[in-house]
Order: sequence, then structure tokens, then C-alpha cells
Amino acid sequence: MNAQHLFTASFFAFASLFLSPAFAATKTITLAVPGMYCAVCPITVRKALENVPGVSKATASLEKKEAVVTYDDTKTKVENLLDATFEAGYPSTVKGAQTK
Repeated sequence: MNAQHLFTASFFAFASLFLSPAFAATKTITLAVPGMYCAVCPITVRKALENVPGVSKATASLEKKEAVVTYDDTKTKVENLLDATFEAGYPSTVKGAQTK
């Protein structure tokens, strides 16, 4: 392997580190969960969200009827978060999202 090939291979190996999903930023989203009505509801919602691969933190508030989720968007999608709350018995929507 000549010097130019070695340089090119090294450059692409180095550049791939910065283009890797490992460097993806986490996202935080707030979900409206209007069906929460008792003290156990937020615990159920939080646990359901924490079980979604890619979720690093989830909190749920009965008073606000919302859940705040921090997740890695390379490992999960918003739809997976919505599905998790739905499957737990608490349908949710993205808070502040435009609906048609």
C-alpha cells in the first residue's frame, strides 16, 4: 500500500468516527397523556417508555398529564414512544404538534 492509499484509508476511517450514529445527539420530546387519572398511571407510563430501546430518561406527571422523554433518535422513533404508551393503556400525542 502506497502512502496515498494509506492516507486515504486513514482519512475515511477517521471521518467515519464523526459520521457514526454514536455521535448522534439525544432528543427530548413532551407527550400529552390525557388518560392519566391516578397516582399509579404516571408510573405505568414512565416504565413503558423506559422499556423502549434508545430511551435514556422518562418522567411522567399526573398533574400536567404529560411525559417527558429523552431518547436517541438513531435507536428509536417518536412512533415507538407513542406505541409504548398506547400499549400500556395510555394513548398519547406529541405535545404542541400540529394536527390536521
